[in-house]
Amino acid sequence: MNQKQFTGNLEIKSLDEGGFFEGYASVFGVQDSDGDVIVKGAFKESLEAHKASGRMPKMLWQHDTRQIIGKWVEMYEDDNGLYVKGRMIMEVRQGQEAYALLKEGVLDALSVGFNIPEGGATGMRGLVIEKVDLMETSLVTWGANPEALITNVKSIKDFERLLRDAGYSRKEATAIASRGYKAASDQSDSEAEALEATRTLINKLKGYS
Repeated sequence: MNQKQFTGNLEIKSLDEGGFFEGYASVFGVQDSDGDVIVKGAFKESLEAHKASGRMPKMLWQHDTRQIIGKWVEMYEDDNGLYVKGRMIMEVRQGQEAYALLKEGVLDALSVGFNIPEGGATGMRGLVIEKVDLMETSLVTWGANPEALITNVKSIKDFERLLRDAGYSRKEATAIASRGYKAASDQSDSEAEALEATRTLINKLKGYS
């Protein structure tokens, strides 16, 4: 059974203040720095086994088994690659640092660590990897997959800016983004007025999504 790490740039589709992010950890049909290629279906059986056990692959920092920095909450294959959704554990120092680096766009690579079972790959040099036992996925410094690029990083500040564009004051926008509409207003707690306030907010935000 061969062990391998397949490294590529992490494509982040979203990142919020709670530490959640999503994107693609591996893109199919792209050569890594060793010339190996992972093909569609390679993760399927391993993901099914993890799901059946009620456990997920580990989220590590730089493949260091001593540094778990978060948890994966969803993984599946689609036509593009291995989709992942996870949450950084913000109470862990390295989780906080990784989040800050992701937010600034200077940390942009993720590496999947796995075993290749008997018959799981073909070729001698430049493997075509058809089946893996996925052990962990790590946030790492360097990536080698040119097809998985960062596309978007979002935070609560983006929502505040959208609210400002919709006509709210800075104070109102900050309060709404942090704690919801009622935190920024003197509206009564009645259900009818709360509903009307929500409708007003939705109407103001139309066209800004």
